[in-house]
Amino acid sequence: MNRADQEQPKDRIQYALNMTMVAVAGQVGCLTVVVIIVSLILGLFLDRQFDTRPVFTIVFLIGSIPVTLVTMFWVVRKATSQVKPVSKSTLSPLEEADREK
Repeated sequence: MNRADQEQPKDRIQYALNMTMVAVAGQVGCLTVVVIIVSLILGLFLDRQFDTRPVFTIVFLIGSIPVTLVTMFWVVRKATSQVKPVSKSTLSPLEEADREK
């Protein structure tokens, strides 16, 4: 067995972690955009209804900051709780030796 064969499982694990982080970043980015757009539309609608041009829009846009932060925190915690560490029992003896290096 050559060195490339020994590193393949390690590369797959790293690839899976990288793809998980890409998915989390994509979810967080989309959720941020959705929260900002919803707050903007709601603020403009309420400003039009009550004839208070920038007040509701500014309040909702500023209020969207903590909502976005809480949403990001929730999504990241949910994703990281699903990531399981690689246990030694699932690795072959060669993989365990490489991991300990």
